[in-house]
Amino acid sequence: MNRGDVFTKSRPGAPEGFFSAEAAGLAWLAEPGAIPVVQVLDVGTDQLLLERLAEGAPDEDAAHAFGRGLARLHDTGAPGFGWAPHQPTWFGPLDSPFEVPARSHEQFGPFWAQDRLAPLVDRVEAQLRPAQVDLLRRAIAVVEDGAFDAIGGAGTGRSPEAPARVHGDLWAGNLLWARGADGAVHGTLIDPAAHGGHRLEDLAMLHLFGADRLTEIEAGYEQAHPLPDGWREDIPAHQLFGLLAHVALFGDAYTTPTLRAAEQVAARG
Repeated sequence: MNRGDVFTKSRPGAPEGFFSAEAAGLAWLAEPGAIPVVQVLDVGTDQLLLERLAEGAPDEDAAHAFGRGLARLHDTGAPGFGWAPHQPTWFGPLDSPFEVPARSHEQFGPFWAQDRLAPLVDRVEAQLRPAQVDLLRRAIAVVEDGAFDAIGGAGTGRSPEAPARVHGDLWAGNLLWARGADGAVHGTLIDPAAHGGHRLEDLAMLHLFGADRLTEIEAGYEQAHPLPDGWREDIPAHQLFGLLAHVALFGDAYTTPTLRAAEQVAARG
């Protein structure tokens, strides 16, 4: 393979296992063959070599196909909520990732509350007013009690979601529209924080900053695995981790949308 066909991610002094975790996550997402995933060529202590992808513009068919593939990927499942294909594992940008637990839980609520949300509230508490911290902790309690284990919430008569195989950081920048060997453009996964999670995690992250052809992606998803009515009302609970992470990493600019999401989550209690 020519050097021009290789994309190198590097960070001198990266945490031990950091690039191995990303490589393991990409391999785990690629394993079912449900959706295109960037290919890992080699992994070292301070770098990751990936195939270089040629970007293209998605059309409606590409977006529908990506949505169907994402649903199929989710449906291949995971051993538990919070389980990850590599331990330890990280979340965040290349220059300042933070470690997250990779414990396996039987239910979504305790995983999301204990291993994702609560540690971040502890981390940002000094940046916030006491009333804001109280709101966040009330929202976390609602999540832990299982209000979002089933799409649409507790008391709807719907079964709790099973652990899905999720990308875990699927904001628009980690969905690369790439031209394949067939000349067509395909939605391709890059830069995951892969784990066993709730399938709305990925859909909520696509909503967080907007994604190209999102309406068509959702339509394709529902062709493969229909979502219950009212599923969008659950989105704030699944965005709260990403929002809190942005407060921790980038500061006060993200506080207002984080608190708005927490109010919506707390109201479900």
